[in-house]
Amino acid sequence: MFRALSQTTVRWRPLEGEGLEHLTLTSTDTTDGAVIRAVGVLIGNRVGTPYGVRYRIDCDAGWLVRKLMVDTTDGRSLHLRSDHRGEWMTARGLALPEFDGCIDIDLAGTPFTNTLPIRRLGLDRKAGTVRLKMLYVPFDTFEPVVDGQHYTCLEDFRLYRYEAEDRSFTADLPVDEDGLVIDYPTLFQRLSPETI
Repeated sequence: MFRALSQTTVRWRPLEGEGLEHLTLTSTDTTDGAVIRAVGVLIGNRVGTPYGVRYRIDCDAGWLVRKLMVDTTDGRSLHLRSDHRGEWMTARGLALPEFDGCIDIDLAGTPFTNTLPIRRLGLDRKAGTVRLKMLYVPFDTFEPVVDGQHYTCLEDFRLYRYEAEDRSFTADLPVDEDGLVIDYPTLFQRLSPETI
């Protein structure tokens, strides 16, 4: 099983081009219950376009996403909320029915968002392949879209297969005791903390 979350800081770099991500992950008790908060800063280049991004993702104790905030250095922003049932709305409360059923999110520039379904589902090898409908944010447009993804546990709490629903991409992702990606073949390399 995964260990109880304490404050953790992780860094990754893309395998192609320049870039870096610095992520701090914390768990805090509030009057509304436990909040798992991921705050990341990224610089990189996607489809020939350089970007600078700060994101914050708030989850409940079960790793269900409640809030997503993405702000770019060029002034674009995306602030969304979810109700736990996969119904999304803007920060001002405007419903976004096109994302109904998207429980998890995927940000294109970070391996961290793979942790969200891995931790939320707690998949083991007996679970088979789980098909997910994701709210995906590409880092060239920052306009969210719906994306189908599959996750399969290959080794309990240590190795997961990610597969795009259209079968255009597959990667086997080893994770640490927090469920954070250690190696993301062809896309990202973890720099710190060093893994055991």
